Amino acid sequence: MDYLSLAEVETIARRAHEGQVDKNGHPYSEHIAAVARGTAARGGSEAQIAAGWLHDTVEDDRLSREWLAEAALPEETKAIVDALTRRPDEPVEEYTARILATPGALLVKRADLAHNSDPARLAVLDEATAARLSAKYTRMRELLGLTGEL
Repeated sequence: MDYLSLAEVETIARRAHEGQVDKNGHPYSEHIAAVARGTAARGGSEAQIAAGWLHDTVEDDRLSREWLAEAALPEETKAIVDALTRRPDEPVEEYTARILATPGALLVKRADLAHNSDPARLAVLDEATAARLSAKYTRMRELLGLTGEL
């Protein structure tokens, strides 16, 4: 089977998140690009880098589970994207257990957490939001066993 190239995956992900902004008001494509770059910098495979581009598309209802299932992507990429897609009302412990149980997912989540936890990104948020997110990301790192550098 011919899989989508990383350039094609990037285009799909950028189009899927078009018009979406992050908590800082920046284009969401900046976040997914940072996660893909962070995945590559951590030695991620092409399948993991593709998952980095797509990691929020299903969770944010930008692409459907059906699209993911039928996409010309390696099963590893599909499994990682699925693992990183938090379900509505899902306890964080179940979410992190699924990430830990899915080969390749932890590396992509490390890149995601590193960008989300970037002090420069948190510094521009109001104090309450920054504190809430910082605590959320610290808890996530603890559950994933990421106590050191991301």
